[in-house]
Amino acid sequence: MRPVDRGPAPREIKKYGDAIGDLETRLGTYCSYCESRVPIGLAVEHKVPKCRCSKLELEWTNFLLGCMTCNSVKGDTDVSNNELLWPDRNNTALAITYSDGGFVGVADDLSDELRNRTHNLIELVGLDRHAAAGWPGPSPRDKRWSEREKVWTLAKKCRLDYEERGKSTKALSYVVDVAKGYGFFSVWLSVFKEYSEVRIALVRAFPGTAQCCFDQNGGFLPRPNADI
Repeated sequence: MRPVDRGPAPREIKKYGDAIGDLETRLGTYCSYCESRVPIGLAVEHKVPKCRCSKLELEWTNFLLGCMTCNSVKGDTDVSNNELLWPDRNNTALAITYSDGGFVGVADDLSDELRNRTHNLIELVGLDRHAAAGWPGPSPRDKRWSEREKVWTLAKKCRLDYEERGKSTKALSYVVDVAKGYGFFSVWLSVFKEYSEVRIALVRAFPGTAQCCFDQNGGFLPRPNADI
């Protein structure tokens, strides 16, 4: 999951719905959870649901961006115990893995406590739901897994094209443009894991990606002042 940095509040928020434009400018038109690109229809997502804490209804630090499916699955779940990771507080890229076929899992090299918090984040929005046997089943309208699978296939084709074109600057620019157009940041980062120049370009190109969570080669770093 892409770690994000929404920056400081741009202004006083008087109605939470008014923050959508600022959030999209800061974070891009991508769901903060599943990373799908949603150019029309993204919503201001309250990390702590406003029905659980009215004082946070207009709090900028409580806002992320959510697609219809992630918002629906998350609903009004009580997250006040903080026993989960957040993409704006942790380097969630270190905790969640992506693999061919649109599968999402928990990284192997985590402590039991971090594994539990990562699992809770994934479960919060049903991020690992997949039509394959042995995985939590998605609803008929939940196409996140299949879109991830399609983008993974596309990213592999782009990687082959990148290699065939000699890893040129022009080829790199093409990969970045396609990735931004389709979303699923973590899929692209995973498929191009062997190409640091592509990873760096992706980190820089997607608005709101937390730069502090990546090293000069596009590798993952623990987020400052966080446990991951």
